[in-house]
Amino acid sequence: MAHPLCMPLPPLLTKLSGKEFAAFQTLIFQMTGISLSQAKKDLLVGRLARRVQALGCKSFTEYFDYLMKRKNAGELQAMINLVTTNETYFFREPRHFDFLQQCAAQRPRQNRDGFRVWSAAASSGEEAYTAAMVLAETLGQRPWEVVGTDISTKVLATAQGGHYPLTRTEGIPLSLLRKYCRKGIREQDGTLLVTKELRQRVQFLHCNLLAPASVTGQFDVILIRNLLIYFNLETKKKVIANLLPFLREDGYLIVGHSESLKGVTQALVQHLPSIYRRASSLPLVRPKV
Repeated sequence: MAHPLCMPLPPLLTKLSGKEFAAFQTLIFQMTGISLSQAKKDLLVGRLARRVQALGCKSFTEYFDYLMKRKNAGELQAMINLVTTNETYFFREPRHFDFLQQCAAQRPRQNRDGFRVWSAAASSGEEAYTAAMVLAETLGQRPWEVVGTDISTKVLATAQGGHYPLTRTEGIPLSLLRKYCRKGIREQDGTLLVTKELRQRVQFLHCNLLAPASVTGQFDVILIRNLLIYFNLETKKKVIANLLPFLREDGYLIVGHSESLKGVTQALVQHLPSIYRRASSLPLVRPKV
């Protein structure tokens, strides 16, 4: 008998009706804050169809009822894992990491927990490990920590393992690649593993930014890059408001280069393009000329 994933999709799993799409739109928005436009209908079909087929559901309506009636937390998380986009790579938007290096180097920190960075949409971990490499180079054995969070448990499993294809490492400077990564051999050929010493300085947690209950303490820098583009204005306001209690009084919040906090919050002011600081704090880090 053919495996369900190898079988052709039945007609009811090749497209979503308007009613079905609206139901998933609402559910996904309630759970993640992501607003799916009508243009994403085919994308949603592509992400969910094989999962629906594997469960033996004959239509998207039947799958939706399965999600709602059984209140299956595991399946709801599996659905979130499928619909969330997780695009990232090492040293993405490198100017942000230049800024992080300057910030860590220039800022004395008396707190017992040292300099802390939160990668709030960590995906498969490349951003968090990039920050860790920067802090390891800048602060060495002085106290520092990186926390990475994501709503997808699937990508967090990859992040916690720190194991990546070599093709994903093009952005890492050669000196850091040699220092903080180990090339796989034999059956692991074509891959690399982030060193144990660096992995131990990075903590990964499952977290929904609509209600970030798993994160504790405050951070010098919060990275929330290339995530706000998936939210409407009200959700952006809610997410940023949720992050503010975790940002130290002299801390910085960094968004993607294509994103802006204009109209989102008055508690942060722009320090540099895509880099914001608390409105009451002084710009402690100045860009190199």
